[in-house]
Amino acid sequence: MPTGYREFLAPSYAFWSGALPETDFLARLYDLDELPSHDPRYTTAYQDIVQHRVMNDDWPEEWIFDDPRFGLADSDDRLLRLLAEMLHPAVRTDPAEVARLIGFLNGVLVHDGYELVQVDDISSAPVFASQRIGGGVRGTMKNLIFAAIGPKPEIVLIDAVNNDLRITGNVQNCLMYDRPLPARGLTWAALADWWAEREGMAGAPVREVSSSLYRRLDQSLGVNDAERRVLRTYAERYLRLGPDIPALIPQVYLHYDPHTRSHHPPDAAPLLRQRMDFLMLLPHRVRVVIECDGVQHYVDDEVLPNGRRYANSRRYAEMAAEDRELRLAGYEVYRFGGVDLVEGLATTRRLEDFFDRLAHRHAA
Repeated sequence: MPTGYREFLAPSYAFWSGALPETDFLARLYDLDELPSHDPRYTTAYQDIVQHRVMNDDWPEEWIFDDPRFGLADSDDRLLRLLAEMLHPAVRTDPAEVARLIGFLNGVLVHDGYELVQVDDISSAPVFASQRIGGGVRGTMKNLIFAAIGPKPEIVLIDAVNNDLRITGNVQNCLMYDRPLPARGLTWAALADWWAEREGMAGAPVREVSSSLYRRLDQSLGVNDAERRVLRTYAERYLRLGPDIPALIPQVYLHYDPHTRSHHPPDAAPLLRQRMDFLMLLPHRVRVVIECDGVQHYVDDEVLPNGRRYANSRRYAEMAAEDRELRLAGYEVYRFGGVDLVEGLATTRRLEDFFDRLAHRHAA
């Protein structure tokens, strides 16, 4: 632990459990009745802590950082979760103290490539989570409009100050996730829970809810079998790994132009890419874009008598420019060519390997 860390978190500065008793604070992160006691007179960590921090007060103030039951010395993820929890509005209510503490913590964490950033708020008080410095997308997700089918939705700003949207036309042609994005990202379990509430399926079997949601997402792919193979391959991961992995969200609006293409002069649409093929919202504000590229991305529309088309360098350059903008904004962008996604076992293995490596890259 860096020099000065323990001293700063001592009671005279900013004690780690804030306004909460230590047991109440730790219960927000751990099941203290499941962790063992180090004192042979007791069976649980809860009893242990009460005896030595409340009754006898014979443990040092910073005992939590060295106790192997909580693993703070061995796991960056566990330590970062605890540090973020120290700033939670339920733990600290003084904005000045939170500001002072976040400044100190980020000054220490920067040396290991991490920072604590605001990801949400509760009654205007900030909620923090950790992320790697230089990773992820700045800002918070405000609107997730996805699974688009048919004519584009008609969207109005009902509160331009808060960027609150409402879909007023073609409502049936898209979905709009309207819950705050958790610090852990958007998992299949969270998306299915939202879907169950939206569709009046609360209390229905989990498999029934998941199947209903999957069918709606699949519908948004239309006749695009290449994208369907991506969605199908990833859906098999839900069955194998469980619903707490990131959701793969198809046909997500990145930009929105209220006009149709015919409204603009040829090749003069202000927004070239309005939808992403797939989006994943991972922890630490990581946003992963997956694109499935057909020939329309890099050749002319005109088909020659011999069945071939001319390469279109302008289209390719526009696609590359959009990718640069996304990457500079913090998105990760991965592209598959049409040949990568033809029907067959090789495609399935290619996609499985990609998703395995992506999960490993972003493992906590």
